[in-house]
Formats: sequence, C-alpha cells, structure tokens
Amino acid sequence: QVQLVESGGGLVQPGGSLRLSCVASGGIFSRYIMGWYRQAPGKQRELVTIITSGGTTNYVDSVKGRFTISRDNAKSTVYLQMNSLKPEDTAVYYCYVRDPLYGSDYWGQGTQVTVSS
Repeated sequence: QVQLVESGGGLVQPGGSLRLSCVASGGIFSRYIMGWYRQAPGKQRELVTIITSGGTTNYVDSVKGRFTISRDNAKSTVYLQMNSLKPEDTAVYYCYVRDPLYGSDYWGQGTQVTVSS
C-alpha cells in the first residue's frame, strides 16, 4: 500500500510561484509513474502533468512553460514547481501514483492552491 503526503499549497498572488511536494511511502518509488491532478470548484478533476520512471514528462497545454514536474527517487518525492501562476490555476492539487507492475493507482489527500490578489 502506497501512502502519499502532499505539502506546499497556499495563497499566492497572480504571477507568483509555489512548489508542491509529494512524499510517497511504501512500495518501490523508482518504478512508479507520478503525476499531479487538480480540481477546481465545479469542474472535473484534470490531469496536469506526469513523469515516468525514466523521467519523461507531459503537461496539459494550459501549464506548459509555467509548471515543471520533477522527482527525486532517493527521497521518494515528486515536486511540482508552479511559476507565473494565474487565477485559473486555483484548485485542489492531488498527487497521483501509478504502479505499472500491478496497475494500481494511489492518490494524495490534496492541497489547496489559491491564486488571487
């Protein structure tokens, strides 16, 4: 069983930056596909970005050039650096893990990001 703990959310002004962290415990972190989803009020949860075990990344168009996902396998941690934040980035951000060996998905509890002046 994998457990995920997110941190780093908060209130930031438009144009500001935040870095989210997600620490995984249990399992073999290095083989996991990691990602971040977000859910804004009244909207469906959407995939923001993923990073494979080999370090390949993918981003939703709306965050390309502003967000960067990275992972530190030694610390079992995935990060989301968010720059040039916009009010439309306001959402609860969820850390996501897929274990490709077993096809299992795991979610963090979510961390609130609010972009407002």
